[in-house]
Amino acid sequence: MTEIKIERIPYAGWPNCYRLTNGEVELVTTADVGPRVIRYGFVNGPNLFAEFPDQLGRSGEDSWMMRGGHRLWMAPEIVPETYALDNGPIKATVDGQVITLLQPVEPETSLQKEISLQLAADGSVTVTHRIENAGSKTRHLALWALSQMASGGSGIAIFPPRGCHEECLQPTNPLVMWAYTDFSDQRWRFTKKYLILKQNPADHSPQKAGLFHENTAAAYLLGTDLFVKRAHANPALPHPDFHCSFEIFTNGDFLELETLGPLVDLAPGSSVSHLEHWSLHRDVRLNSYSDDELDRLILPFFDQPRV
Repeated sequence: MTEIKIERIPYAGWPNCYRLTNGEVELVTTADVGPRVIRYGFVNGPNLFAEFPDQLGRSGEDSWMMRGGHRLWMAPEIVPETYALDNGPIKATVDGQVITLLQPVEPETSLQKEISLQLAADGSVTVTHRIENAGSKTRHLALWALSQMASGGSGIAIFPPRGCHEECLQPTNPLVMWAYTDFSDQRWRFTKKYLILKQNPADHSPQKAGLFHENTAAAYLLGTDLFVKRAHANPALPHPDFHCSFEIFTNGDFLELETLGPLVDLAPGSSVSHLEHWSLHRDVRLNSYSDDELDRLILPFFDQPRV
């Protein structure tokens, strides 16, 4: 039986980090800042998450820091609330195979953020995001889970099931643009079933798009390592940004795969959660970004039981 090990380690200049591993894959979380998952990759392999070396190992800054890794935000994106500081120490609690990262209440928002991680024997991860309203006023928000991926790869998202004109007279899902979205940009590629966005370190202009899919699934291919994240979205509930359950963003430094929960009116003392499932896969070698090739190599990782 595969043993799951959680140990306290120094990492990237932070003395108080935690490593979760099954011997094949590993995650590293920080406790000196956060909550933040700074690494997910194969043991002795590259980090699939982005890292910004000049921001690693530091804390206590008076402005929000990118740092890299996976984080929890509130949506819709507004300043300053979304960019509330996460530059201070957090409480890390280990309970069996689960580690929970609890941030102090944010002075800017009166919200308290929490990320819990459970690593399974097969290397997959259940990630539970939670926000509690510790203030005195109801807050209108959605949970926003952002995975900041290392440069040089390709983000791949699946559209909801396609149909034919005669049977689908009404629209089935949104494809959302931002004012800076430019679908003529060569980093975008569209097939009938998939949206692909490549990260190009030489191109620093931002690109972003969003969509809704009840069974949200996206991947990032870096070399031959594939990161997959999945989340379930309720189509009956309103979502941010013209009803997006998924958003993808890139610039010259990284690419983000983002899932979003529904918009809620979070009363004082109440909390809301959002679940993601992650997995890593080796030796994924695409010959093309065609539907047939993506169906063959990527779709099996998306077609998991509903979460």
